[in-house]
Amino acid sequence: MADKHEMKKPKKQSPTVFGYPVSIFFIVINEFCERFSYYGMRAVLVLYFRYFLRWDENLATTIYHTFVALCYLTPILGAIVADSWLGKFKTIVYLSIVYAVGQVVMAVSAINDITDANKDGTPDNMTVHVALSMVGLLLIALGTGGIKPCVAAFGGDQFQDDQEKERGTFFSIFYLSINAGSLLSTVITPILRAKECGIHTQQSCYPLAFGVPAALMVVALIVFIVGSGMYKKTAPQGNIMVKVCQCIGFAIMNRFDHRSSQYPKREHWMDWADDKYDKLLIAQVKMVLKVLFLYIPLPMFWALFDQQGSRWTLQATNMDGDFGALIIQPDQMQTVNPILILLLVPIMDSVVYPLISKCNLNFSPLKRMTVGMLFAAIAFVAAALVQIQIDKTLPKFPSSTEGQVKFINMLNRPLEIKAGMNTIELKAFMGNDDYLTYNEPFILTLGPNYSYPVDLLDGARTTMVITEEKAKALSFNDSDSKPEQGGNFVRIFNGYNSVLNVTVGNLEDSDLGFNQMSKYFLLPQGDAQFKIRKETGEECLYSQKLGFGSSYTLLIPSTFTFGDKCGEKISQVVDIKPNTIHMAWQIPQYFLMTAGEVVFSVTGLEFSYSQAPSNMKSVLQAGWLLTVAVGNIIVLIIAEAAQLPEKWAEYILFASLLVLVCIIFSIMAYFYVYTDPSKIEAQFNQNNPEEKRRKSLEMARKDSFEYNKEKRPSSDSSSDEEEQRQTKI
Repeated sequence: MADKHEMKKPKKQSPTVFGYPVSIFFIVINEFCERFSYYGMRAVLVLYFRYFLRWDENLATTIYHTFVALCYLTPILGAIVADSWLGKFKTIVYLSIVYAVGQVVMAVSAINDITDANKDGTPDNMTVHVALSMVGLLLIALGTGGIKPCVAAFGGDQFQDDQEKERGTFFSIFYLSINAGSLLSTVITPILRAKECGIHTQQSCYPLAFGVPAALMVVALIVFIVGSGMYKKTAPQGNIMVKVCQCIGFAIMNRFDHRSSQYPKREHWMDWADDKYDKLLIAQVKMVLKVLFLYIPLPMFWALFDQQGSRWTLQATNMDGDFGALIIQPDQMQTVNPILILLLVPIMDSVVYPLISKCNLNFSPLKRMTVGMLFAAIAFVAAALVQIQIDKTLPKFPSSTEGQVKFINMLNRPLEIKAGMNTIELKAFMGNDDYLTYNEPFILTLGPNYSYPVDLLDGARTTMVITEEKAKALSFNDSDSKPEQGGNFVRIFNGYNSVLNVTVGNLEDSDLGFNQMSKYFLLPQGDAQFKIRKETGEECLYSQKLGFGSSYTLLIPSTFTFGDKCGEKISQVVDIKPNTIHMAWQIPQYFLMTAGEVVFSVTGLEFSYSQAPSNMKSVLQAGWLLTVAVGNIIVLIIAEAAQLPEKWAEYILFASLLVLVCIIFSIMAYFYVYTDPSKIEAQFNQNNPEEKRRKSLEMARKDSFEYNKEKRPSSDSSSDEEEQRQTKI
């Protein structure tokens, strides 16, 4: 029910600054903080699934897109609650509380120390973290989706009917705050994630990466509540979507009840609703259904578009992010999209479209949408080409029936090794570059007079170190996976005839005895500093430049000496080569996808508004958001069902499906006949004064559901033009 006190309270003039209600500044700040919170959390989400919860890429992708789908389904619920029950203000406040709680729960779920009883850096009860994460994401989806159709509309409500210009400026500033929040968050939160924090052990700082968005959401809620006394609040007036659904439902049931051939056929199946609903409403529903029918192929575009935050981010983890003075994290590549949007929207509107118009080409909205879908498909072809090059650089790990081995010669002389049918020449204190793969035991011959059998059929990677003449080599297990998140594995073998203490940066130190191998140290990109100290107090400082995703074994030889040039005696063996494909190669696919978004999404919304009845634009907004949700559901279905062994093949599959859908959409568009809803409505008003009065009352109601923005409709003839301008933004 509506708030009785609110309904009886007389209207008051809100304080203004330069002709603008002061209340809108609270709303703009609220939107900036909320968008920072949402996009900041979402930017690091798939990496959190992959590297904290330890899910494989398919499961991480599936849950990510399930979450995004929920975020685009819940706006329908939020709009109905706001317009039919609580009103916009209360809906925003209540769901913002749910939203903030969800963000806090996500931050808590990322604290590994809460279940790390043995303090080894690994959570002992991952179920707790998974449960907290799922609860947090469910609350966030309910909150962000529920307030999406309300905030912009509530801002539009703050203006008087004669403030069309000021209202338009507000929506432009509102849109700017959305982009500013999303752009800054996708830059900042990956940096926070890359930092290391923890109580017992230092880990990637997901609690901070989720905690800052949580804090911003709390700030957004506080700021919005502080402005409460200045807001102009309207009581709930009913939701047009509910009425449309009731009309469609009645038509279907009535047609079913009169399915017998004895009843005369009607021109359109919606005409069966005229037993209860007026002809104007039925005509308006027909126009809406006509556009919604065109929406059927559209989810496939969003299936590709939203993989920027999942598959493409995971792709970047196997690439080189060194941009000279800048080190780009994999999840920061998502910032390319909002940057390009800000560049391409004015270019398209001011340059491309006018040029096409001057060439007398019929580049209709539906044709633009078709081109946008093709851009997205080409973007995934580009992603597949990049993936093929990445795959060439990735290490090949053994299967469960194979074994891989490499050799290191710690003797102070060259050594010839025969491993089965392979002959390897090793210099002193060096190792071979590549692993040898075996699927059966082999004979290892060290020199002319010593050999023994080796069984490496357990799927392991092994380094065999030759330290003595006529003696078995020492065996050490190597890493069976590439370092995560662009990190680097480094370990040290002590061939010096003394115990050495090794300190790696500011992390930790360890004592290495003679002919001992240290554990792997996980180090970030950059210059890694090693301090090697002898029991007598002598020290050696050694620096190793690290890239992304590499693994090294450092060798301290028996000829090692302390002094100014001690580091020159230390040699390195490359176990896993660093990433060599640069992240800049992802920019073309981001450019193509963003160009497709600008041509497809902006044009699609503008087309929908032009073809929708004046009082049913919110219904089409709900339908548009539904296509985004269905697109994300398509991703999780394909990710689980296809199970293609190669990632590039999955990219080609998505591109092929979108091309097929694009062909279907172009055929549907060819037969689509553009309509003018205002003329159709005018005809009904002229023929029936009662319907004219009913339409006038209906037009007085607020559109309750907007994609990113919503304006209060009025009978002014500039209403449709203003709404189209807002949508085009």
